[in-house]
Amino acid sequence: MTRAGFEYILSKHVHTAETRCSTLSSKHVSPHVLRHTCALTILQATKDLRKVSLWLGHSSMQTTEIYTRADPSVKLEALESVIAPKLRTGRFKATDKLIEMLKAAPNMRSKKTAK
Repeated sequence: MTRAGFEYILSKHVHTAETRCSTLSSKHVSPHVLRHTCALTILQATKDLRKVSLWLGHSSMQTTEIYTRADPSVKLEALESVIAPKLRTGRFKATDKLIEMLKAAPNMRSKKTAK
C-alpha cells in the first residue's frame, strides 16, 4: 500500500468517525500523527525507549529521544524520582571548631597587602 493510499483510507475513516465524534473535524489526523501517538503509547506502556525505537524502525536512539521530551509523564516521573534534601529550620550557628579553624587559617589578603 502506498502512502497516498493509506492517507485516503485514513481520511475516509476519519470522516466516518466525525458523525459520532464531532470534535474530530477540528483535529489534524494524518499517518504521521498516528505514528507519534503510537510511539507515545508504547513509551507510556513500557517505559522503554529502545522498544519505541525498534517499533518505529529508527536507526539511531537519538532520533527516538524526542519522545522523551514530548511525553509529560516521563518528565513527571523524573521529577518524582529526585529526593528532596532534608532541611532543618532555624539559623546557621558555626561550631567552635569552625571558628577556631577560620581564625587559625592564614588570611590571604593580609599577605598580599603586606608585600
